[in-house]
Amino acid sequence: MKLKNLFHSPQKALSPFRIISGSFALAILAGSLLLMLPAATRGPGGASFGEALFTATSAVCVTGLVVQNTATYWSSFGQFIIMLLIQIGGMGVVTISVLVTVISGKKISLKQRSTMQEAIAAPGVGGIVRLTDFIIKTTVIVELLGAAVMAPVFIREFGAGKGLWYGLFHSVSAFCNAGFDLMGVSTPYSSLTAFSAQPVINLTVMALIIIGGIGFLTWDDIRTHGLHLRRYRMQSKVILSMTCILIFLPAAFFGFYEFGNPQWSGMSLGERFWGALFQAVTPRTAGFNTVDLGKMSEPGQVITAALMLIGGAPGSTAGGMKTTTVAVLAAALLSVFRRSQDAQMFGRRVAEGTIKYAAAILLVYLMLFLGGGLLISCVEKLPVLPCLFETASAIGTVGLTLGLTPELGGVSRAVLILLMYLGRVGSLTFVFAALSDARRNISKLPQEKITVG
Repeated sequence: MKLKNLFHSPQKALSPFRIISGSFALAILAGSLLLMLPAATRGPGGASFGEALFTATSAVCVTGLVVQNTATYWSSFGQFIIMLLIQIGGMGVVTISVLVTVISGKKISLKQRSTMQEAIAAPGVGGIVRLTDFIIKTTVIVELLGAAVMAPVFIREFGAGKGLWYGLFHSVSAFCNAGFDLMGVSTPYSSLTAFSAQPVINLTVMALIIIGGIGFLTWDDIRTHGLHLRRYRMQSKVILSMTCILIFLPAAFFGFYEFGNPQWSGMSLGERFWGALFQAVTPRTAGFNTVDLGKMSEPGQVITAALMLIGGAPGSTAGGMKTTTVAVLAAALLSVFRRSQDAQMFGRRVAEGTIKYAAAILLVYLMLFLGGGLLISCVEKLPVLPCLFETASAIGTVGLTLGLTPELGGVSRAVLILLMYLGRVGSLTFVFAALSDARRNISKLPQEKITVG
């Protein structure tokens, strides 16, 4: 079925949740087939379906977990396909579809507007086409600027042609929070460790990750209201506040505790500063690393896993449970402590349905995270913590790894593929898509009190 036909199928297939889930699945399948072409790999014979499927899923779901070294296994054509899949996955397949419809001169239907609303977490269908145009233009401008800033550094390192390509590839990968890199030419799976104290690369990559991760609606507020923060939507205020908290507190932990441990004694003060800041930004949910994660202490790995599960903002290129989910649950917790009837943030009351939705997301993510990690640990006979780190990376669509993923067997790779897919489309979106035809019961049963806690 062609992607455009998803919007014009029979009524059963028209729910926005099914369109979003199906569009990502089709993009993954198409990407897998392209990556299986002999021209996509450097060696003879081409990639197997399993390798192509895992890589395509990781790219479309902007995760960054890989089973083959991206720089040496995939040809220039294969790397271009991966970058294209990252771009499609980061902006959203539905966004790309709406863009194609606009370019072709066709009218955007109400169903397309409704689906786009769900895809970018917009409050309503009004202004969706205008917002889509803004998203496309901003994405292109930001990615080209990022590439232009990083290219001179890569040109000095790799030469003109490769330097320009590396600038563009890593700019797209960083903005889309994907974590794919081409730095494995000298040391396999080294990510950005060779640039651990390089200010231009560190600042640019972190800026791209944050810009991509705060969400399209937050961009719109910044464009419309500038520095007049009081005029922002409550959601934008929550996202910006949580982003600052989730950068500076973990950075303090990494700087003062983690990198003060003996295994990091060889780090200079500059490497320690940039490493702490970078490792606070990248787990939500970009997947680059500038230090050897295998040397990280267990508390450091746990903090990193928690950041991976939280992720970025709704309607952004990032994955995870989302910063707003954590903020809503924290507000609900404070309301319980204060014996207040309503959860409040920034002078506004949070709807009870939103709190229930946030609690459901947290529970689903924890079940997938723990269940996937325990299953991989049992199948591979590996310690639980490294396996949980990999599943947090997959469900959070991050891409950070302790080096386990390339060594995993077929069952464990299938688990990570499923987690990456659910993490990108949204676990509840997938459930709603599967149960969209379920009959809703509008009657209410008798209420009875149950003690909790």
